[in-house]
Amino acid sequence: GKICLSLAKEYEKKGYDAKIAYGRLGNVPLDAKKYAIRIGNSFSVKMHALHTRIFDRHGFGSYFATKKFIKWLDSYSPTIVWLHNIHGYYINIKLLFQWLKKHPKINVKWTLHDCWSFTGHCSHFMSIGCDKWKTCCNKCPEKNRYPKSILFDNSKKNYLEKKELFSSLNSIDIIVPCEWLAKMVKESFLSKYSISVQYNKINLEIFRHRNSYLKEHLGIVSKQIVLSVANRWTERKGLFDLIEFSKKINKKFIVMVIGTNEKQSRLFDKSVICVKNTQNQVELSEYYSIADWFVNFTYEDTYPTVNLEAEACGCKVISYDSGGSGETIHRADSHIIKVGDYESAIKIIENNL
Repeated sequence: GKICLSLAKEYEKKGYDAKIAYGRLGNVPLDAKKYAIRIGNSFSVKMHALHTRIFDRHGFGSYFATKKFIKWLDSYSPTIVWLHNIHGYYINIKLLFQWLKKHPKINVKWTLHDCWSFTGHCSHFMSIGCDKWKTCCNKCPEKNRYPKSILFDNSKKNYLEKKELFSSLNSIDIIVPCEWLAKMVKESFLSKYSISVQYNKINLEIFRHRNSYLKEHLGIVSKQIVLSVANRWTERKGLFDLIEFSKKINKKFIVMVIGTNEKQSRLFDKSVICVKNTQNQVELSEYYSIADWFVNFTYEDTYPTVNLEAEACGCKVISYDSGGSGETIHRADSHIIKVGDYESAIKIIENNL
């Protein structure tokens, strides 16, 4: 959303009229409201999700919501359509691409933030090493993960329809945030289009080293801090690796985890400081600033900007080598380690006391 808002403002400065079409209910920032066009409503999102749970047809729901949106598109008559995540239970990709095909003069751009566009089901496949997407998805091993299907497996049908739809335009400028994803796209059915890498950026006015009294407030002035952050902690984000890491690391270090819910917080030892999610980026930059190390044990990621944020605030980073994670490391004293090898992180940190 922040990326889309930034693009809208840039286009407006160039003299364009810009709108941001979105589907999921959330807090639309005040400076984004003039651009915002909602596709469907909460009911249509829930029905799309239900359709996916039963039939594994994510992206093929929201029929009437998309029909209404297309009527708006016809009246707005855009010269540029810049797609981002078109999954998330809010838009019908068949209706959308049929409309785009009928308007060949429109300049279509598409920023991919994950792998969903060229698979029959999943948004990431790294942790299980699946490469069915290179030929044709079927019998999906990720059926029970987002976008979760409880009953049917339609991964083959989805793959073939997405391939037909997404390959139907004469031209799409595909933008990816890292070289790793560019490589994946070049091995997929989207390889017919132009592909360019534009690294996601962070706001360096916000993410910078700050003088903070957080350590004094928490009573840990004499301790070194190892920090880890996630918007939503899951097994694939490295939650259980982080729990084991916190048990085994020298108690001279304080482990701090941001983004845990109450149930997850109880999984950690009492010595671990667990903090609920913060939407305040300045506050987040203060946490980065008091940390000596930042660890990122993600098993699946495209281009984790948390690594960029941590380094910008003066923190050394240790990250699993998943997806484009290696492309986010710039400090000489930061480290990329093998996925699953959290014990190497312990050795690196303890050897640098």
